[in-house]
Amino acid sequence: MKRTLMLGLGALLTLALAGCGTTTSERAASGAGVGAAVGAGAAAVTGGDVSEGAVIGGGVGAAAGAATDEEDIDLDR
Repeated sequence: MKRTLMLGLGALLTLALAGCGTTTSERAASGAGVGAAVGAGAAAVTGGDVSEGAVIGGGVGAAAGAATDEEDIDLDR
């Protein structure tokens, strides 16, 4: 249960922060960075493999960043 909660929270945070950037590649890169950090942290807390969590989180973050556009998520508002 704790692991599922942490992974869900990590995915939510990754999606929320994936909109940082103005171009698709900037959003994908920032999403990958944030996702990797959140994935590694979630894996460490739940006792999983940290490198595996970072890879999965980075992939999810990059996909979320690339899938959003500038108007979807704007943290400057």
